[in-house]
Amino acid sequence: MDHFADRLAAACRAKGNSVCVGLDPRWESLPDDIRHRHGSETLEAVARAYDEFCSRVIDVVAPLVPVVKPQSAFFEACGPSGMVALQRVLGKARQRGLITILDGKRNDIASTASAYADAGLGGVRIEDRESKIEEHRGGDPSSIHPRSSVLHAVWDADALTVNPYLGRDSVEPFLQSARRSGRGVFVLVRTSNPGAGQFQDLISDDRPVYVHVAEAVGQWTRENLAKCGLGDVGAVVGATYPAELQSLRKLIPQAPFLIPGFGAQGGAAKDVAEAFREDGLSAIIKSSRGIISSFSTSDPKWESAVEKATRETIALLIQNTPMVGLLRGE
Repeated sequence: MDHFADRLAAACRAKGNSVCVGLDPRWESLPDDIRHRHGSETLEAVARAYDEFCSRVIDVVAPLVPVVKPQSAFFEACGPSGMVALQRVLGKARQRGLITILDGKRNDIASTASAYADAGLGGVRIEDRESKIEEHRGGDPSSIHPRSSVLHAVWDADALTVNPYLGRDSVEPFLQSARRSGRGVFVLVRTSNPGAGQFQDLISDDRPVYVHVAEAVGQWTRENLAKCGLGDVGAVVGATYPAELQSLRKLIPQAPFLIPGFGAQGGAAKDVAEAFREDGLSAIIKSSRGIISSFSTSDPKWESAVEKATRETIALLIQNTPMVGLLRGE
């Protein structure tokens, strides 16, 4: 598989924008016809409703945008059926040629981190072992050898969001899994929530903690640069902190940015403009509620509203940011 950053760049150039539609299904925001058809008597029914809604959103936005980002929490809230729905939604997005970012903000250490990473990205390899130890006493244990192994795809996303709080040894399994399979990792650096500064703004060695994290991301992404000049380790940087976003872009120019907080959370096009290179690459602008909740739940033509909101988001960003470079082929 080609380098993640090159695949991401190609997808953005093909669509002429770098908008990411967040798939965050909320029961109360679903169209009435979907809620009435499935009902809410069981979590299995709710999961089926989420599956249908997200699948139909994907059909609307796939011709328009390069990336979708399912938020795993909403699917997990439906239990096992929600996990099945999430897998189906990711599969649908892949079938429609979209880059997928699974938003789970995972992390742990050692084998646990590896399990998270392999499940999210390139797949879980299960190895059978056959003993050929001689039956007589004193058989040689070294004769146990791998018989076969099978690689099982699980979520099969193109990228994952990762929490770096545990340090490099906790991120390393995600980097290894991503690089084995041509995938990417987006590390939380400067998040869009109002309380982000409680820890991220703490000063250590004369710099805020989020700057230390960004410097680590810059080092990790330079380890594996693509032809487009970007690496496979990106930074999650909120649109709600435009000054920090600008300084971080200068600090880590080779890291792709995943930028939440645009639209419904208050981030404007001018706030994200400095995240882009002149050619329109290096920033993925995520919009969720502004697109997938852009309609009245009673509107039977809600898909038209989703399409309209998607087109308006793209146009706004093209008019006010270097994203226009993607249209010019710079």
